[in-house]
Amino acid sequence: MKFTEVQLETHRLKELKSFYTETLGLPLIFENKRSFMVRVGSSKLKFSRAEEGEPVYHFACNIPENQLAEAKAWISSRCELIQKDGKDEYRFESWNADAIYFYDPAGNILELIARHNLKNSTSAPFSAESFLAISEVGYAVEDVRLFSRHIKDELGGKLYDGDERTFAAIGDEEGLVIVVPVGRVWFPTDQPAESFPVVIM
Repeated sequence: MKFTEVQLETHRLKELKSFYTETLGLPLIFENKRSFMVRVGSSKLKFSRAEEGEPVYHFACNIPENQLAEAKAWISSRCELIQKDGKDEYRFESWNADAIYFYDPAGNILELIARHNLKNSTSAPFSAESFLAISEVGYAVEDVRLFSRHIKDELGGKLYDGDERTFAAIGDEEGLVIVVPVGRVWFPTDQPAESFPVVIM
């Protein structure tokens, strides 16, 4: 499952545009008074002005499977990595993947993940072009099992991981909808998951 476009909301358009285009160096596709869009590898990421609430999201981007160390050095020179229990990089054995996390100015939790099952290694220096695609989007719901069933029916995805009660990852390594109960803390932070508008194409 590949995500061609992900649409999120924010009250901090100006700060986020600066972060994604200047700090991270992602190409700006378009902007107007109410939204902007950047390219994230083969995906597009759009932020629109929120009508209510203070949206906070979690999403992940695939990077070349051999470049976690390079990604860590690159991101660390631009913003602070999220630490948990004295660590700032995380190994997921069952997924054969390694990841780092950081915040954008709106408090969104971004993850760069090297999935070692994917044959996408490179010798090119790490840069904004190394963001290969948006590969995970988190979504908080009241009933994980019910929403998981809906996602599988609508997107044709299969359960990749989880018990479909407290966690469900629907899709594959190129695109996963991460479904969690409202209030569950987003790893590796103390931020409880809340439900905010998301559009995935």
